[in-house]
Amino acid sequence: MKLYHSPQAPNPERVTKFLKAKGKLDAVEIEEISIMKQEHKSEAYREVSPFSQVPALVLDDGTKITESRAICTYFEGVFPEPNLMGTDPKEKALIEMWDRRIELMLFIQFATWFRNAHPMMAPLENPQVPEAAAKAEKSARAMAKRVNAHLAENDFLACGRFSIADITLYCFTGFAGVMKWKPHEEFENIGKWMPRVVEKIG
Repeated sequence: MKLYHSPQAPNPERVTKFLKAKGKLDAVEIEEISIMKQEHKSEAYREVSPFSQVPALVLDDGTKITESRAICTYFEGVFPEPNLMGTDPKEKALIEMWDRRIELMLFIQFATWFRNAHPMMAPLENPQVPEAAAKAEKSARAMAKRVNAHLAENDFLACGRFSIADITLYCFTGFAGVMKWKPHEEFENIGKWMPRVVEKIG
């Protein structure tokens, strides 16, 4: 297997952190792709990922998988322990519920803010729309507040244990720093949750 990865980009990091939590990071060949150098838009890489997405996973039989959540689902099946996506229908649903909430209501809102407000993104997001950035920033901050309230009574996001939902939130908190925002410092319960996740990722 070969995993195409872009260090520090949140979706690729989601996959590598997932593998690290499984203790299987060394089980997959990793090739780095620079998004800022637009290597993901090269003709050669489009043969791997037609939509120019990173990460991408190529299996030994040539099958190509994109979308970080889909790649993690594949790894969950190949490397079942420790379980990170749920052991029964109830757990699977609750973990996916929180993973999707973080992805759609926090991660994507922040990404819209970042893409439309940060100078380094101007070549990739042309034109940048300040109004979109402001609206998305407000949504991201509101969701972070809701997550913080949830973590006041929960050590982890779902099912009382570490899961992919926590990995997704962890990747977000790191990525938020590009806009000089540190939710784990602003919000007490996210700050207390952070070391619990670091311990699991190793």
